[in-house]
Amino acid sequence: MKKQAEGNNDMNKTTTFEEAIKRLEEIVGELEKGEIEIERALALFEEGTKLARMCQKKLSNVQRRIEILKKGKDGEDILELFSGMDEE
Repeated sequence: MKKQAEGNNDMNKTTTFEEAIKRLEEIVGELEKGEIEIERALALFEEGTKLARMCQKKLSNVQRRIEILKKGKDGEDILELFSGMDEE
């Protein structure tokens, strides 16, 4: 079990977000064909789930790091962390 967790960490470190999305698209395409054995479908589903979680984690990390520059009431620049929520 520990080896599997270490493998996931290696994948997270070496796989870019773009590579993961591309692989997810390939997996979806293969699963949508429906002409694969059940064991292969299960393996693809598991791989896709891991990739989706990795992508979500990477997106969350990026979102936390994004900062936006806003104008304050007196016209001064205010640097804020991106909250992901639209403000009116």
